Amino acid sequence: MLFAEDRHEPAPAMKWDESRARDAILRIVRDTENRFSPETFPALLAPNRAQMGIADSASFGAYLMGDTSIRLLEYWVTPSEELASELSRLIDSNKNHPARELMWGSPGTLLAALFMHRRTGEPKWADLFRDTAAMLWSQLEWSDKESCHYWTQDLYGQRSTYIDAVHGFVATASPLIQGRHLLKPADWERWRECIANTVRRTAQWEGELASWPPRLSSPRGDLQLMQYCHGAPGFVICLADFPDDSLDDLLIAGAQATWAAGPLKKGSNLCHGTGGNGYAFLKLYRRTGDAQWLDRARAFAMRGIEQTDAAREAYGQMRYSLWTGDPGFAIYLWDCIRSGDRFPTLDVF
Repeated sequence: MLFAEDRHEPAPAMKWDESRARDAILRIVRDTENRFSPETFPALLAPNRAQMGIADSASFGAYLMGDTSIRLLEYWVTPSEELASELSRLIDSNKNHPARELMWGSPGTLLAALFMHRRTGEPKWADLFRDTAAMLWSQLEWSDKESCHYWTQDLYGQRSTYIDAVHGFVATASPLIQGRHLLKPADWERWRECIANTVRRTAQWEGELASWPPRLSSPRGDLQLMQYCHGAPGFVICLADFPDDSLDDLLIAGAQATWAAGPLKKGSNLCHGTGGNGYAFLKLYRRTGDAQWLDRARAFAMRGIEQTDAAREAYGQMRYSLWTGDPGFAIYLWDCIRSGDRFPTLDVF
């Protein structure tokens, strides 16, 4: 079985209602704005470091967990050479981070370099992107058992072989695909072959459905998680811009498996919820032009609205984080309205 049935609900047969989606976005945005504390916005670094248990003097370049994303936000609001210099230092200092994954390691700061290059067009960001990619290439390992490349992650005191869309291989493939124009053609061709081979070699099929285990070392046939951070939805999202059709059968099979599993019982969030899984359908709609994928994304959106409302009633408030809370789901609803597919902090900052 590609997914644990008790984690999911049956695929919804709910009619799309744009006005209901817009109302849900408005509720989430208004409530989030009411909870916002303007006085803490200029001082996010210290409380985040305290929450993460990082000493003030330590270099903390992590993209999703550390200083880099906060500095990026600050640069977006008030750009300066001083901030650009600090971002350059953070990205460079994170190149050899042993986690080798999106949240803490250099794959995350690879994205930061790409976003800064998009923003400024300055060559130094392309240089940082290429340097980071070269470091990651040098750290690849080879599995004789699976006949593919992978990375080992030193994460939370353990060594792992994640291949998923947060901690693993395909999370690194995404920024490399997006930033391939910054690489030398021969370097990108090596990456293209490496990515396609590992993705295909590690796929697990069940009829016309496919998904992936969390780790290269996961036993074949184990029950799988089917959510953005582990399983087919994250693979479809991370690989949807792959520049040829060699993986299209896998992307379609992964999205079909996501639909077969149905909405997640955990809620509507992006990381491990209904909204995150729905982005796989939005990606396939943009890639294929097949309207069934937009219909399926919107069906997940309608169920996600119910989940969001139920959680607010149960807990007396919303959740205010991007990846695991309601603002991320509001962005998903907006993409369902406008037929977009830009996953926040991965495709767009």
